[in-house]
Amino acid sequence: MSDTLTRGIRIIVKPRYVAEQSDPASSQYLFAYHITIRNESAQTVQLLSRHWVITNGEGQSEEVRGPGVVGYQPVLAPGEEFQYTSGCPLSTPVGTMHGEFNMIVSESSEAFEARIDPFRLAVPYALN
Repeated sequence: MSDTLTRGIRIIVKPRYVAEQSDPASSQYLFAYHITIRNESAQTVQLLSRHWVITNGEGQSEEVRGPGVVGYQPVLAPGEEFQYTSGCPLSTPVGTMHGEFNMIVSESSEAFEARIDPFRLAVPYALN
């Protein structure tokens, strides 16, 4: 799990292994992650884009960038939150993800990055 607060924007990530869509014999592991983005600031903000760094258990990294999240660029007034679930395939039973959401303050058009601290993707019992 990851829980990060940047400029009043809290991002909580809860990952899980999706065994029914994985094939360990073929080195294919699917992980889902549920994200809550909560605006704890006093300003309205909008999520414009995402940036992820995904690292597998062998240290190989890939970066993913794109507009919004799951087809949305949510606007969050103070006290509001947005939740979504997405997935990540890995070729190893363990790995990590971290990144940031590029945000903009609606009133001032000031841009900033809301960090997402690293979280672990792991098949249950893969780590001792």
